[in-house]
Amino acid sequence: MSIEFGREICGYLDIAESREWLVTNGIGGYASGTVAGLLTRRYHGLLVAALKPPLGRTLLLTKFDETASYDRHSYPLYCNRWADNTISPHGYQYIERFSLEGTIPVWRFALCDAILEKRVWMQQGANTTYVQYTLRRGSQPLQLTLKALVNYRDYHSNTRNDGWRMSVEPVPGGVCVTAFSGAVPLYLLSRATATIVNNWYYGFYLAVERRRGLSDREDHLHAATFEVTLHPGETLTFVASTEQQLDLDGTTSLQQRHQQEKNLIELWSKQLPQVESPAWVNQLVLAADQFIVDRPLPDEPDGKTIIAGYHWFSDWGRDTMISLPGLTVTTGRLEIARSILRTFAKYVDRGMLPNRFPDAGQTPDYNTVDATLWYFEAIRSYYSVTKDVDLVRELFPTLADIIHWHRQGTRYNIHLDTDGLLYAGVAGVQLTWMDAKVDDWVVTPRIGKPVEINALWYNALLTMVLFAQQIGQPYQEYKDLANLVQTQFSRFWNNSTNYCYDVLDTPDGDDISLRPNQIFAVSLSESPLTPEQQRGVVEACGRVLLTSYGLRSLSPEHPQYQGIYDGDRYQRDGAYHQGTVWGWLLGAFVHAHLRVYNNPSQAREFLEPMANHLYGHGVGSLSEIFDALEPMTPNGCIAQAWTVAEVLRAWAAIDTRLLQEAGYLNT
Repeated sequence: MSIEFGREICGYLDIAESREWLVTNGIGGYASGTVAGLLTRRYHGLLVAALKPPLGRTLLLTKFDETASYDRHSYPLYCNRWADNTISPHGYQYIERFSLEGTIPVWRFALCDAILEKRVWMQQGANTTYVQYTLRRGSQPLQLTLKALVNYRDYHSNTRNDGWRMSVEPVPGGVCVTAFSGAVPLYLLSRATATIVNNWYYGFYLAVERRRGLSDREDHLHAATFEVTLHPGETLTFVASTEQQLDLDGTTSLQQRHQQEKNLIELWSKQLPQVESPAWVNQLVLAADQFIVDRPLPDEPDGKTIIAGYHWFSDWGRDTMISLPGLTVTTGRLEIARSILRTFAKYVDRGMLPNRFPDAGQTPDYNTVDATLWYFEAIRSYYSVTKDVDLVRELFPTLADIIHWHRQGTRYNIHLDTDGLLYAGVAGVQLTWMDAKVDDWVVTPRIGKPVEINALWYNALLTMVLFAQQIGQPYQEYKDLANLVQTQFSRFWNNSTNYCYDVLDTPDGDDISLRPNQIFAVSLSESPLTPEQQRGVVEACGRVLLTSYGLRSLSPEHPQYQGIYDGDRYQRDGAYHQGTVWGWLLGAFVHAHLRVYNNPSQAREFLEPMANHLYGHGVGSLSEIFDALEPMTPNGCIAQAWTVAEVLRAWAAIDTRLLQEAGYLNT
């Protein structure tokens, strides 16, 4: 897919700074910024290293401020917003084109008859960023000067210098920056001439952080200046890394990255070779790879996990299990799926999967009721393609233990009630995916029997029946429990509204709120609803909750509905699940629509707006959330794993259905 912008985007700062790019290294680190080159978030940087993969993310190299001298004229190619809200300089005005080569951002600066190209990518498996400059065209040499601005802080923080002195020392091919004794060194290497500066720049203004009600000032150290002369056709590569012994051959590294991405597309194409995916779907396959990272364990050194979203999420149990089918199984990356499933089995405790791995590496948080149930779905999805009985046999004791704990009761009052439905929740704790909490305020507590939890429970029990049969284990107790859940699930049906209650048996009674959670009672492999009820759910969600980019999290008719996600932490979290649109829910809606209407062509139409969204917010990826009010401005993470995963999974499901109808595949 050719994602590119000309001057109609790049030349207007308010637009160019709202488009952000992202490259990743497969171990949790990344580089990201805006098309304009302007810092707007604390999370922007050319090297945000994962010092304790996949976490320990630390900003090391913030940016290069480049100036080109050509034909006796000086062209500042960078852009900064300062504490007094002034913009200086205006380097974005020289961007003739911005594009993506796969996931690699490319800027094309036009300087009279000279064209200077810039690319950024990362080395897979290493905290290493490449920044390459090529004088693509020119009638004479061009002098390029770069100021390297560095830092050393947790990526959630801000730096305000109060006399901090870093060590900046010359090394062969560049400089080494050591923030303090014991810090991981940063090497800045190239064939350019380096001059040590070691001078702080104060008062960078981060506009997006201001809008989010967070600290919006930042200082960065000008560590060194690099100077080089480029002749037409010549290329210079800068390497920023935590490793000193590096190959400075940027051409080879770039070719390797292109080949890796070509291999990903070829693997995706092999899954359904009878169809050719549109370019925007292929772009999503590349985006999917950005979330898959290493999580090595002592007995599983090649362990894998999934980053929930960029810039600020780590690997969450819930997000990983929801995303796994779309990111790995659908794309043909089955060994990675297997590794993730085995990795997370090591963390099961008292029948629960961890919800979140803290950035600092503390004990995982076991405060989710649904992550564990989505684990069953992820394994079932993997097994449906691979028939990997060995993995089922390996994980079956863990799954049986999970069922046992849910029956007898585990943390946070999660237990099987006498009616056969799962109950979960205690005051002050958020357990479902609607998990916003500000201080002591749980915005959507959903204590009781949530509809999607019991739909997942029903599917988990039937998955146990399938797996037990495959490996010769007793299965009748799981079948009996599933039958009981199916019978009791009728309690969720509200005849007066023709859709499901959101939560039963809350402290305030049954919750009649129209939320999207009931869509899973239709979209999952096994539905406990009648065909007529399934249609009612899809129609209600379609009429009231459906938008171009996903489902609203609450009906606009509800008194607590919030149409805009913006403001400080209280305002944002107060709207997070109270109307805000979630992109990942689009996948469940499409699957439910397919089941009810069996119209794959119409179902595909619901996904097509995402093709245009690839040009906005996180360029080449899909956002976490959107405003519920038109024009449904994207917000939250610029790249969200389960949004990408569920759109890919839904697209593949539609292709599969079309091939079945055409007689190419068995039903």
